[in-house]
Amino acid sequence: MEMIKQPWPWYIVGPLIGLMVPALLLLGNKTFGISSSLRHICAACVPANISFFKYDWKKESWNLFFAAGIMAGGFIATYFLSVPGPVSLNDQTIAALQHQGIKDFSGLLPGDLFSFSQLFTLRGFVFMVLGGFMVGFGTRYAGGCTSGHAIMGISSLQWPSLVATCCFMIGGFVMIWFILPYLLQL
Repeated sequence: MEMIKQPWPWYIVGPLIGLMVPALLLLGNKTFGISSSLRHICAACVPANISFFKYDWKKESWNLFFAAGIMAGGFIATYFLSVPGPVSLNDQTIAALQHQGIKDFSGLLPGDLFSFSQLFTLRGFVFMVLGGFMVGFGTRYAGGCTSGHAIMGISSLQWPSLVATCCFMIGGFVMIWFILPYLLQL
């Protein structure tokens, strides 16, 4: 039981995640991706006359169970299998974040940025509301999320997924190195 409570190394977890692609393809002719789950939920729950949601979502209901399994696994790992205490971070990372004004490392995410009280500040609005909108818009515009493109799309040799993944990475680098320092000053 102690082994499951510790973080697993990348060379174990990476191949396990990568093996999900052939397992889904071989066992059920299904593709890996999570962002389509929200579309399935909207198609099932919102009886609006919107053409984007008019399709047979029941054929894709397996994806909703897959997403529910991810959430259940995260809940179990967080509340029953996690080691108490703050997340272990590199000392250089902590120093760099403290230099930017982030001091609270008591939880999974920095409380100085991601807490309910921060939601009603300009910085919290930018990070949570505007950032969430941009992630959702980008996912829809790119035709899938990072997991779908990077794990499923590239492994099945899809050129658009390679382009999308490169753009995700470039956007992430630009955000961290050039935009985030200014947002942290808000």
